[in-house]
Amino acid sequence: MNIDKERERLSQSKMLESFKSKLKAPDMLTVYYFDYEDTHYHSTFCALIPLDKKNEALSKFTWDLSHDSGKPELVEYYEGDSEYFRYGDNDGIEPFILDREFYDIKEGYKEISEEFRLFHNLYHDLKNNTYLKIDNDGNETLVAKVEDDTIQIRVKELREFLAVKNMYLSIQFDHREHSEHTLDVLKLEDEKGLSETGELTSWRLGYGDFQGMSSTSQSFSRLVGKYLITPRAKSTKEPLKKYIDFIIDSDEDGEDIVFNSNPDLLANFFGANSDAPNYLTPVDFRKSVLDKYFQQPSVYSVEDSYLRCKSLWGLQIDNHHDSKVTVWLGDLGRDLSYNEQLHWRSYNIAPTGGVSKTYFSRQMLAQFTNSNRLEHVFENKYKQLNKLCEKKLSWQLLLPLNEADEHHFDCLRVPSTDEQRDFDGLVLSLTKILIDSLNEKQLSKYINESERGSIKGSIARLEAVLETTSIKEYEEHISFLRKLQNLRSSSTAHRKGKSYKKIAQEFGFEDNDLITIFKEILFSSLQVIEFFLKNIENGWLKKS
Repeated sequence: MNIDKERERLSQSKMLESFKSKLKAPDMLTVYYFDYEDTHYHSTFCALIPLDKKNEALSKFTWDLSHDSGKPELVEYYEGDSEYFRYGDNDGIEPFILDREFYDIKEGYKEISEEFRLFHNLYHDLKNNTYLKIDNDGNETLVAKVEDDTIQIRVKELREFLAVKNMYLSIQFDHREHSEHTLDVLKLEDEKGLSETGELTSWRLGYGDFQGMSSTSQSFSRLVGKYLITPRAKSTKEPLKKYIDFIIDSDEDGEDIVFNSNPDLLANFFGANSDAPNYLTPVDFRKSVLDKYFQQPSVYSVEDSYLRCKSLWGLQIDNHHDSKVTVWLGDLGRDLSYNEQLHWRSYNIAPTGGVSKTYFSRQMLAQFTNSNRLEHVFENKYKQLNKLCEKKLSWQLLLPLNEADEHHFDCLRVPSTDEQRDFDGLVLSLTKILIDSLNEKQLSKYINESERGSIKGSIARLEAVLETTSIKEYEEHISFLRKLQNLRSSSTAHRKGKSYKKIAQEFGFEDNDLITIFKEILFSSLQVIEFFLKNIENGWLKKS
């Protein structure tokens, strides 16, 4: 082993240098660490120190809180009295990490302060043993990560917690490095060690010989001490919400005219800000502004005239156009955070054509108006089919999607771009909704028992039932379902080859863009749903 590197290791220069580094808000700080091998023993633990105990804590190198302390304790006195200490009798010092042990009967584990977790409302991801914070926009941030021998906490949330607690976090360390060489060989025989007590640090580094007590090492160094993490400075002012300027018109030269989305700066129908644009000024965006939300259906839902982020926030939208989405200027400022406004601003375009007739009727005339958008009509008809099946059949012709597949229905739409990936995904979704979900078990009851074994696949079973029950004009719908299934099989389930080119010709890929083609596919899918509705209403499948 290189003697210079070995001497540097025992001098623990990297650890000492780390005390000087400035922590940034996004940094992950190690608050617990343990690693033991023949060559070293590294231990890091932490403790919450009251602000007025700072000088006392820094006056000594030893730890203020050990692994097995900081737990609730009932102290009984000889006189018969007793006193309860929530964090043990530690003079106001509190644990941040609890080292839980169960006498080797049950496996121990490390626990982050419950107060910290509740203060930030952290979600415990049990699979990854991480803690996540969900902000007002619905975004997730990793705040804590727990591993077998390491716990890390994000500095921003830690310092915010320290600020409300009026405490420091003392990072306590005891690092020992062992060497097979003597101090003499390492040229450390004259080193008596170093120590320092600074504004936020207190440590001591010493060297020694094992003097035959170890069979593998002859010398060691030990660095013991602590450094304090300061609380975030408290602000007495409520942070002001920021607002973005959006394009609201164009001048005679085609240049954009913009105005701020702050509702307090806008005109209304009650005389406010008469020289400013009205709160209900339409602002247009490329349709792809919604793709971000479609890609995260577990968090967002894009509905008819409404965008929702679970129970956090919502935005009224006019999504009844082919190539754009329109929102009132005032709603953008009132309902969206600054970061969400930035997202929408990047898709902002000069306004053309105003709001849709559907949106105008709902918003301005307070009239109940059905949407004529294909995706909205399909959704409504699909739900009508579910209700009708429950009423007339007591079973579902199209089985409800399981939880893992629900996004196929929630994100069904006419794509905003001519991208093959989006098209393939939407074809897969329609196939799951219309074909994979056909209730083969119930349909089989309408087929002669002697023929059931020879009829394979959901479409074939549906066709057999339609023929057996003398339903007319079903051939076009069966043909479409087979084409849709072939398109899915040749595009999303397998590599695209000759079969894909053949089915692509049937759908007219050479003459149309993918947006137009999917519109036609969705329209044909809607006709299938309406065909089911019409015939079930007329008594089809009533008895099995």
